Amino acid sequence: MRGKSVLLIIGGGIAAYKSLELIRQLKTRGCGVRAILTQAGTEFVTPLSVASLSGEKVFSDLFSLTDEAEMGHIQLSRSADLVVVAPATADLMAKLANGLANDLASTALLATDKPVLMAPAMNVRMWNHAATQRNLATLKKDGVLFVGPNDGEMACGEYGPGRMAEPAEIAAAIETYFASGGRTLEVRAPDGALNGLRALVTAGPTQEPIDPVRFIANRSSGKQGYAIADALARAGAETTLVSGPVEIAPPAGVRLLKVTTAREMLAACESALPADIAVMTAAVADWRPEVALNSKIKKEAGAAAPSIRMAENPDILATLARHATRPGLLIGFAAETDDVIAHAQAKLKKKGCDWIVANDVSPATGIMGGDKNTVHIVTAGGVEDWPEMPKSEVGTRLAARIADAVRGKAA
Repeated sequence: MRGKSVLLIIGGGIAAYKSLELIRQLKTRGCGVRAILTQAGTEFVTPLSVASLSGEKVFSDLFSLTDEAEMGHIQLSRSADLVVVAPATADLMAKLANGLANDLASTALLATDKPVLMAPAMNVRMWNHAATQRNLATLKKDGVLFVGPNDGEMACGEYGPGRMAEPAEIAAAIETYFASGGRTLEVRAPDGALNGLRALVTAGPTQEPIDPVRFIANRSSGKQGYAIADALARAGAETTLVSGPVEIAPPAGVRLLKVTTAREMLAACESALPADIAVMTAAVADWRPEVALNSKIKKEAGAAAPSIRMAENPDILATLARHATRPGLLIGFAAETDDVIAHAQAKLKKKGCDWIVANDVSPATGIMGGDKNTVHIVTAGGVEDWPEMPKSEVGTRLAARIADAVRGKAA
């Protein structure tokens, strides 16, 4: 997005605070940001905070002689490559749908000759109201683009559609829009792109028993693997998901095999072969107790701490790379806490897979167990750095990248 610019219109609503993070994410990606802050928006964020993050003057008054002399509202509305409304309130949607212009934000929207992207945010009942849905249909017909809203808990205590898309999600959509030359907001595998192909995905942690009540595991939530399995299935692949112990509902249309230990996961993976695509997302324990006791280890007064002999677990990724029915495209994951790219490149060579998807899972990132991810696609041809985005979006984009590769469009 370097060299691109966005005019951000910040509507009134509790979700306005997310606009500050959106500005930060856009600036980090090299995108310039000018902002119009509505009068209602100033109830939630200040012009100073918006200006500090954007590095630009904030505009709010349609009848400011100074602002009009410096940059009239016509020039302001047409100087950016994209106009983004976040949050897009029911009021702003209604004004644009019906051609109303009684403040700077609505006037800029009506006067612009640039594409408009809205990120709606409102109460679930307001979103579902016939008037809002009618305005939504009108705006879409007029060519306005939308990201969200998402389902979620509202500030008012209700739950449902109307929650503004997360800043990372909006920023990713904007980046995709610019990268595609204005053709799409979402990188996704076309429906049916993987029809006739078989996919295998692993997800979650493994648990290696010490005794009947204790085990060795890790903090993997399984969210990324489940998102990838869902995206591959939506693209048409016959998808098997081998999952360690997690609390996630399986995606629709996916065959789920539940396992606990690394050895069970390997056996389940081999049972799912042959496969055209395999994505090894699971955080598999490298080691397990050599002997799992049948009785709980008791702490005895004055006794030394027990010693647990460890045995190496099977290397599932390397095993599949050497398998007689090796998957056509074999993708591993590398969750690292330091030297992420270097470790991923070394793993790519050592394991014999085709790609490594690397990410930094240091505690400060919040990735392990969180809802967002920042990944790097490491191949023999180089490294692709993807921006931070929701794990669902990573799954969607990875499925598109896979579809290109297996259909011969990418290396």
